[in-house]
Amino acid sequence: MSYNEFEDLDRIETKGITFDFKGFLFKVLHLWKLLVLSIAVGLIIAYSINVRKESVYRLDSLISVENDQNPFFTANTSISFNWGGVSGQVGKVITTINTRTHNEKVVDSLQFYVNYLVQGKYRKEDIYKKAPFYLELDKTKGQILYTPISVRFISATQYELFADFETDRANTQRYGDKTTQMVQVPKGSFKQTFTIGTPVVLPFLHVTLHKKPDAILVPKSEFYIQFLSFDGVVNTYKNAVSASPLGSNSSVLKLQLVGTNKAKIVDYLNTTTAILSKTELERKNLYASNTIKFIDSSLHAVNVNLKDVNDEMNTFRKQNNVFDLDDEIKQVSAKLKEYDLEKEGIRGQLNYLNLLENYLRTKTDYSNIAAPSSVGITNSNILNSVSKITSLAIERQQLEATTREGTSLFKELDSRIDAEKNVLLETIDATKKTIGIQLNTINSQIATLESKLNGLPEDQQQFLRIQRKLDMSQEAYNIYLSKRSEAAIVKAANVSDINTIDEAKDIGGGRIGPNKSLNYMMGLMVGFFVPLFVIFVVFLLDSTIHGSDEVERLSTIPIVGLVGKYRYKNNLVVFEKPKSAVAESFRAIRSSLQFLYKKNKQAGGRTVMMTSSVSGEGKTFCAINLATAYALSGKKTILLGLDLRKPKIFNDFDIKNETGIVNYFLGDHSIADITNTTHIANLDVITSGPIPPNPSEMLMGSSLVTLIAELRKTYDLIVLDTPPIGLVTDALELSQFADITFFVVRLDYTKKGMLQLINAKYRTGEIKNVNFILNFYKHKTNQNYGYGYGYGYGYGYGTYGEAYMEGQKKQSLFSKVKRWLS
Repeated sequence: MSYNEFEDLDRIETKGITFDFKGFLFKVLHLWKLLVLSIAVGLIIAYSINVRKESVYRLDSLISVENDQNPFFTANTSISFNWGGVSGQVGKVITTINTRTHNEKVVDSLQFYVNYLVQGKYRKEDIYKKAPFYLELDKTKGQILYTPISVRFISATQYELFADFETDRANTQRYGDKTTQMVQVPKGSFKQTFTIGTPVVLPFLHVTLHKKPDAILVPKSEFYIQFLSFDGVVNTYKNAVSASPLGSNSSVLKLQLVGTNKAKIVDYLNTTTAILSKTELERKNLYASNTIKFIDSSLHAVNVNLKDVNDEMNTFRKQNNVFDLDDEIKQVSAKLKEYDLEKEGIRGQLNYLNLLENYLRTKTDYSNIAAPSSVGITNSNILNSVSKITSLAIERQQLEATTREGTSLFKELDSRIDAEKNVLLETIDATKKTIGIQLNTINSQIATLESKLNGLPEDQQQFLRIQRKLDMSQEAYNIYLSKRSEAAIVKAANVSDINTIDEAKDIGGGRIGPNKSLNYMMGLMVGFFVPLFVIFVVFLLDSTIHGSDEVERLSTIPIVGLVGKYRYKNNLVVFEKPKSAVAESFRAIRSSLQFLYKKNKQAGGRTVMMTSSVSGEGKTFCAINLATAYALSGKKTILLGLDLRKPKIFNDFDIKNETGIVNYFLGDHSIADITNTTHIANLDVITSGPIPPNPSEMLMGSSLVTLIAELRKTYDLIVLDTPPIGLVTDALELSQFADITFFVVRLDYTKKGMLQLINAKYRTGEIKNVNFILNFYKHKTNQNYGYGYGYGYGYGYGTYGEAYMEGQKKQSLFSKVKRWLS
């Protein structure tokens, strides 16, 4: 071999390990039917999902979170309340919407744990308000969970319930206290008739079925009722409902809910808003309610005192004559009345401050503090501190519903409450000292005026004392009564900070799933890319040769012939089917062989060796038909069966393999004795004979040299059918006798690595004048399942003997089908 040939071989081997994109593309084109089938399956699955899956809807509503002032609260109102506080914070409303407590109220008010169903085409469908009846539940008794109970109307007044129970025990839930318990149920089928409007009392069901007004009950119509776990339903809606601000600093919230029943979504969103508004109003009224409660308790005490003083005055008038006081005494008495009222007011403030101080020091819940203005305290520091502490206390209560105790949020909030409480306690202490000074001043003024009355008769002094107490009690009663009325009016006129801007409503649309277009696109993509990926993996892992282009890419050894695939009963295709494309293929190989011999002139007969990498590649088939083609051309030809391990050529010529080359090697017979004349003119055959224990040693002996030399004198062409070169070394020993070597490559069978083997043998000179014959060639095999030159016919035969594949199992039917599909 020349230096350039060695260089080409190195280049080809390096190139052979790269990815053959062109081959992969032709492989995909060859399997277009599989791609079309896979895409069709994907689209069918997408269609099935689209028609079977429930439609999913998303609806929304808009609410505003404002900081409203009470319409009755003006500058002239003596009682002030903190209407704003935490209610104006949008974030806390969002948190409330996602709390379990809030969603429990909504689910409980709507009774969404009861499903009204009808049997649809693919599933039981929720009809909610479209059911012609409704259930009145006994919430103190258990209802069976999850098991659908069928309701079949018999007439306008009667219906029957039936269900199937797999076991004799079932789980029930009481929706009053939300507890669950196991009850006994009749195993198997249950069926019982009831009257509409009559309570149903069963171990697993306690309801009353009512007909809806204007509803028409169709006889034999069938519905289903199903009870769900309360906690499960709450958790579902808790995770499904969402709230978000309409803008970064907006006080408007957008509530959204996703579900399969639009009527349920509408009711849930609107009920959520209603309960939010009601809860917020109750929280907002808490401050006013505490104030009214405080005034009521004070009013009761003043009322009792007023009654006692009235009784005392009546008793005094009965026991003493009515008399008139002079003007001076009246003026003194009026002045004392003013001081007494002022003193009483200051004492009320002092009493409130003492109670407030004690409350702050002994209690931990500061949400029940009455308004300081209810007793006339106008100190802005106290008013602001009480308002802040109350707001923080309510905020802490809301946080308890969503956050675990002991977190940093609680610690921060408690720190703020403690800081505000300490400031308020200091303010109370300072205010109490100021009030004490005011009280001492008033007491001294009262004592001065009382000394002026000491000179009056005893009965007049007693009258004036009783009158003073009566006036003071009456005035205190009037003040408290006025403040209570004012607080009640302010509370009654209060409005929630949460208002509906745009309520949820089903106006059509809102459908978000299933996304039919996306599903079809996914079906199309999956149907296309999954088989494409499988083809890619198979192609990547495929180590067999599929086309002549791969052979040319992997080796510089020339291809001299292409033999197609052809189904026939034996190997004598050239002789029995001379007009077939396969016969023409061997005639073409015969012509190429003649050209090769002209390049290498030699006296006597010429030899050609047929070999392959492994068994089953068609080496014997090619040897028989090439010999036949030469013989039919008038050339004296002989076929030697040198495959001593697995002799085979004798079957097609109806020759017995009792004597052959082995007998010649042993010296038992002459060349003439082992030569068999066939029914094909000019074609003789020498079989291998009995299988020897040492075939390699026999082929290496001098007898073969003599045999070939003698045959060259007699025959024009000697065809050597040898063992596979990839399994045993016999072919390498025989290559020295071959003028030309044909290496048979069976497409879709021979491994690419075997070409590296023959390349190596060719490069080292162990085999010379070697050429490829491509067997099992198909027209669309070229370019790896693309288009190319070749014959549309071929020859098929059984697998070559497995004598060289020790322990190899026979192929299963599945493997044969798999190979056929590939």
